[in-house]
Amino acid sequence: MKTLVIIPARLDSTRLAKKALADICGRPMIEWVLNKAKQANVGEVVVATCGPEIAAAVANAGGRFIITDPNLPSGTDRVWAAYLALGKPDVDIIINVQGDLPLLLPNHLQDILKPFDNHNVDVSTLATLITEPSEVDNHNVVKICMDQPQNNIARAIYFSRAAVPANAINFYHHIGVYAYRPKALEAFVNFLPCYLEQTERLEQLRFLQHGFRIDVAIVESAPASVDTNADLERVRSLAPYYL
Repeated sequence: MKTLVIIPARLDSTRLAKKALADICGRPMIEWVLNKAKQANVGEVVVATCGPEIAAAVANAGGRFIITDPNLPSGTDRVWAAYLALGKPDVDIIINVQGDLPLLLPNHLQDILKPFDNHNVDVSTLATLITEPSEVDNHNVVKICMDQPQNNIARAIYFSRAAVPANAINFYHHIGVYAYRPKALEAFVNFLPCYLEQTERLEQLRFLQHGFRIDVAIVESAPASVDTNADLERVRSLAPYYL
């Protein structure tokens, strides 16, 4: 499959100012994400950003960037805008890697492509087994209802911040990395936000409500994301082990 990796990254963030440029072991966070995506060796990697500061950091790291409208409503819209700006290249899959995952494991981007062996799959994402009981009822940890995994792949039925499915023995933590067939991504950005998406505050529910199929690749662990200063300090302490 021909694959394009796009990393949406904006300068302004609600809880941590300029987090894409936060220093981690002497390198800005966006450089970490860029390098991890390149190490996956699944296709060209492009950063979609909204201004010159992140673009300069990407260029300094030898990466490619696209400047997109700073007023776009989401990272997914920024991925689509970058794909259009690139001239809609002939690719089978577009991978959306959030710019706040500096410790992403490169093999996760290889795993996320596996569900597309099934031609009925429109979108793929990642999940890992929840091992910390407190995460089950933590609304910041998104859970997935899915069918029984086969070879670490399962079909997603629903995503929720609640502890779903009820009475489950195992709960799965959704990891916010996505891969799309271009037609599915195009449809997504042209649909209005739906009721379930707005209620749960989970945009992937827009795909499900409109009948698109999402399959999940189950991986061993979730990469640490950076949303707060505490997250950043934790990542800084772990980063030397990921060099």
